[in-house]
Amino acid sequence: MVRPCRLTPQEAAVSTADATDEPPEIGSDPGSASVELPVSVSVEVPVSVSVRRWPNGPLCVPRARHHLRREMKAWGVAPPVVDAAELVVSELVTNAVRHASRPRGRLIETRFLRMGDGVRIEVHDANEVWPQAHKAAEDEESGRGLALVDALTDARWGVSRREGVGKLVWAVVGKGDAG
Repeated sequence: MVRPCRLTPQEAAVSTADATDEPPEIGSDPGSASVELPVSVSVEVPVSVSVRRWPNGPLCVPRARHHLRREMKAWGVAPPVVDAAELVVSELVTNAVRHASRPRGRLIETRFLRMGDGVRIEVHDANEVWPQAHKAAEDEESGRGLALVDALTDARWGVSRREGVGKLVWAVVGKGDAG
């Protein structure tokens, strides 16, 4: 049985030139324990994409949230999904503003990709340090953002490298299979 796997377009851009339906020759190299197997790849292409760059500062959080809401309403996404996505983008952009303010003068980029009945939210920043989820103490006033993102996305979020410097933090809200 071949299980389809979901990959981002970047992950799916691997070469399949060496793939073959022929079984590997067993025993041709007695020291070899590796076997190449055919892989089935399923990639969902976004229906719509919105990309914006924001100056790194506290004002970009409400602006990104407002931009996301406007785009999702135009795309016809259900209001409960829009509400959850607004919270997710607020947390991710806040993290970028708070923790990725260096190098100075770099922009934060948001990408919203409509996928099925949901949206993939990406927040790109120039900081190389990846966020770490941790359990906040009851008396702490911050530190719950990634736990909230995890709950709102059914654990469909992560961090990836990006071209150039920095990282992108992504999350999928709704029924889109973009993770």
